[in-house]
Amino acid sequence: MTVQDFDIVIIGAGVAGLTAAMTAGRFGASVAVIGEMSLGGQIMTAPKIENFPGFAQSVGGHELGPALHEQAEAAGAELMFDRVETIEREGELFIVRGGEETLRAHAVIIAAGSRPRLLGVPGEKQFTGKGVSHCASCDGPLYRGKSVCVVGGGDAAFDEALVLSEFAARVTIVCATEAPTAQKILRDRAAAVSNIEVIAQTIVTGIIGAQTVAAITLHDARVNAAASRDMDGVFVYIGMQPNSDFVRGLVALDSSGHILTDIMMATSMAGVFAAGDIRAQSVAQLASVAGDGATAAVATVRFLGLGA
Repeated sequence: MTVQDFDIVIIGAGVAGLTAAMTAGRFGASVAVIGEMSLGGQIMTAPKIENFPGFAQSVGGHELGPALHEQAEAAGAELMFDRVETIEREGELFIVRGGEETLRAHAVIIAAGSRPRLLGVPGEKQFTGKGVSHCASCDGPLYRGKSVCVVGGGDAAFDEALVLSEFAARVTIVCATEAPTAQKILRDRAAAVSNIEVIAQTIVTGIIGAQTVAAITLHDARVNAAASRDMDGVFVYIGMQPNSDFVRGLVALDSSGHILTDIMMATSMAGVFAAGDIRAQSVAQLASVAGDGATAAVATVRFLGLGA
């Protein structure tokens, strides 16, 4: 397999990775971006993004992702699809091995993002793709006139519940905490929609059905009682799990698997930087993720002595 050489390899083609690629490329670094998701990452499934600066009327993920991709390519970055399996240190260089590509670089920026955290309850795995989903904009139209459950109490849960309310007859948000943690603007919007109901201090304990989801089982902590509800779909938004397994043992991680960095995005390994919600203490907002990418790129360019 041919090895391609670059100044910097960026792992992850989401907002953080593409921002880093654009920034490093503008400083004259040769940059490769390698990602296994569509260019733009998870934002590609977001129908409406309201928390990214510069878009007063919001912007669709399908618009923002390609725009970031175009900026990165215009700055000279080379983008490729692949799944990174390992990163190895070879003298002063790093070898990034994927299923198809082998890349060699003087520095690496890890911006591989996160994946949805699972409930871990009976029936979840069985019905994934058969009523259990993590993408309301993708699957919402399938539930027109039906009843669906959104599990979670944060911004993502409320965002997706609002999307689902345009299709489903009833949307039930099941929140484990005493009160949802979503931004007030999202809670207010949900409260104004007649077919959205919020149930707090309740957890989903199981998902049941035959060929597809038919019901969920619940435990209501308010009355310490079990219950069940008929449901046609379950959308899970209980947080994210960092995609950091491939760097375990290379850089220091916290107890939840996030990469530890300093304020300039440097990890415990010289020449390796991290950006976005894969790193510890990220606030996981798109604006901050983009800022991480720019910071990591500048720090990497300085590390390489390219003049930043």
